Amino acid sequence: MENAEFIEEEISNSQNQQDKMLAGTFWMTAGDFLSKILGAIYIIPWYAWMGSHADQANALFSMGYNVYALFLLISTAGIPVAISREVAHYNALRDYNMSYRLVRQMLVFMAILGVFFAGVMYLLAPFFATLSGGGKDLIPVMKSLSLAVLIFPSMSVIRGYFQGLSSMKPYALSQLMEQLVRVIWMLVTAFTIMKVGSGDWVKAVTQSTTAAFIGMIASLAVLIWSLMKQGDIAKIANPGQSHHQIDAVKLLTQTLTQAIPFIVIGSAIQIFKLIDQSTFPHVMKLLANYTDAQLMVFFSYFSANTDKLTMVLIGVATTLGGVSIPLVTSAYVKGEKNETAHLISYSIQLFSVFMIPAVVGMSLLAREIYTIFYVSPSQLQLNLFIFAFLQSFLLAAYAMLSPMLQALHHSRTAMKYFAIALGLKLLLQVPAIYFYESYGPMIATTVSFALGVYLFLRKIQRVSRFSTKVTIRGVLGILFMTLLMSLVVVLVKWFMPNNVVLKTVAAGGMGFSIYLILVAKLGYLEKLLGEKGTSLRRKLHI
Repeated sequence: MENAEFIEEEISNSQNQQDKMLAGTFWMTAGDFLSKILGAIYIIPWYAWMGSHADQANALFSMGYNVYALFLLISTAGIPVAISREVAHYNALRDYNMSYRLVRQMLVFMAILGVFFAGVMYLLAPFFATLSGGGKDLIPVMKSLSLAVLIFPSMSVIRGYFQGLSSMKPYALSQLMEQLVRVIWMLVTAFTIMKVGSGDWVKAVTQSTTAAFIGMIASLAVLIWSLMKQGDIAKIANPGQSHHQIDAVKLLTQTLTQAIPFIVIGSAIQIFKLIDQSTFPHVMKLLANYTDAQLMVFFSYFSANTDKLTMVLIGVATTLGGVSIPLVTSAYVKGEKNETAHLISYSIQLFSVFMIPAVVGMSLLAREIYTIFYVSPSQLQLNLFIFAFLQSFLLAAYAMLSPMLQALHHSRTAMKYFAIALGLKLLLQVPAIYFYESYGPMIATTVSFALGVYLFLRKIQRVSRFSTKVTIRGVLGILFMTLLMSLVVVLVKWFMPNNVVLKTVAAGGMGFSIYLILVAKLGYLEKLLGEKGTSLRRKLHI
């Protein structure tokens, strides 16, 4: 009888954990998706209000954000994940006071880190501005972004705490609120300055980057409100007696040491973008007598204008591909070779089933999409835009495969492959710009990431022995479905009237519908999503 009660309790606990995980996944996916959509759509009115300086403004904004994003990565250094792990550990031991004490200590440390990195970014703003070719206009942009670096490390501690509690709703809501308030501030200030006030586009861009700081204040307010709601503020401020001891400085040091490979490898795309913005203007000035304004416009064509959409694609694709990463780690540690191989093949196919049709579909509709978000493109703008979509497949593949190799406990190898890709990028960068100008940085990045993806994929296959035949067969099926989808998109575009919005919605919608039907009919929904795929197919009556 006691055994039966114990088994029933274990099943109940397991079900609760599963429900928590599903709820957490829902909130994180919803928050992440809505944040990315907001982060892309705002550009339509913002770009229009910037008038004749739109491309320069977008380039200035992008240059500032490229440096800022790297500072965010370095200033947190994997601390949120470490905190979530430790909080979950001590809560499992029912030593809740230890969790509160840890959060309090880490808040102090991260506040100090925030002040340090914000100060470094603020003081080095002129250096980064000169390096990027943005000139004096970029200095106030960099300084405004340093304000957000001040807050982010401390905020990441609280997010890590909620993650450790498996309470992802506050995390997701704070993320969504951050983006919403940021976009509202950007649009209100841009309209006020450009349409009502002085028309100073540099001031408008500076306010748009200051929006990152305003958004973080809103995000922090949501997190603090959530802590107050569950009565944790007082407990964190004054934790009771704990049963265990922890050295917060030691934890910080260990986390920083362990996080270095993840930070370096995870920031590869950002590092490559910084190389682009620090070399392109200087090399181009050697080729011809280009003005700073002209070079900013060229930079916007191949980087700033393309990033708004390609980074959404990359973000969604890597999230899908990374769903099984914790499972891969668990299976590999347990020595379950067949399960590890299956999960890796599954991840690659799940990544491909989204990314391949998305890249092809958006490339086919590139002219229409560019016109909706920006203006009717020149041939150079269109070519670079399509190039960026095609390139995004390699960037997303790298972002998915690199943590997978680390999950298989080959972080040192992953670092070596990153160094090889980076070395090739540095080797090709200047000659590529010299011979191909605006195409140059993209060519150097594409070749480098292609080599990186090949090396990562080859090593993962050698370690896990996943079936290349099964994986290739699955990817070929996805390519076939994408080909049929492409024919539909092209035909609908051909017959639709010359209205970019109508053409994009009709051709894109019809292409997506055909692809979804094919995915369901050929059994890919069940293959990739299991019972959920079967349920979805039934709901869609396919």
